[in-house]
Amino acid sequence: MKEEKIKLILASQSPRRSELLKRAGLEFDIVPSDKEEIITKSMPAEVVLELSSQKACDVYDRISGDKANADKDLLVIGADTVVSIDGKILGKPKSKEDAYNMLKEIQGRTHEVYTGVTFVYNENDKKKIHSFNECTKVIFYPMSDKEINAYIESGEPMDKAGAYGIQGLCAIYVKEIAGDYNNVVGLPIARVYQELKTLNL
Repeated sequence: MKEEKIKLILASQSPRRSELLKRAGLEFDIVPSDKEEIITKSMPAEVVLELSSQKACDVYDRISGDKANADKDLLVIGADTVVSIDGKILGKPKSKEDAYNMLKEIQGRTHEVYTGVTFVYNENDKKKIHSFNECTKVIFYPMSDKEINAYIESGEPMDKAGAYGIQGLCAIYVKEIAGDYNNVVGLPIARVYQELKTLNL
């Protein structure tokens, strides 16, 4: 990828995704999508692709229509992450009780974390969309009710898919990870970097 010719945009205000993208040595701006999420798929792998594409396309369409950016080559990166157990998607908890139920369900068991990533860019004056997903399996040690409640009271679970952040306080309950750790944090940065290189922009 020829970074100097492309203006990279991250369509997310997640500080975790931003930090991971910086690790690749790429310069980028942050323009979060404000599009309402519309889910028509049911399988977790398909849901993350659908949502990441919606976010990336929303930001690309807004920026490419801006006259200040009309003569710039843009590549927008959209991403979405979900936690799934037994095929059921666990989103962000709506309450402490919801967080408790999620954490109770996944503790002591294997669950999956799916992240979908979409690149939207211009190629030969045509809008191109390139998407992929990554899945990581995570196993938690059993958590007592006291441990679950103490974690919830920290406030950390309330804005996280599946009611936990692997890079935060919940790290002490992670028994095993099969796959990309950074994918669980929110962006499979090694795969993102390699996929960007294949575009040869």
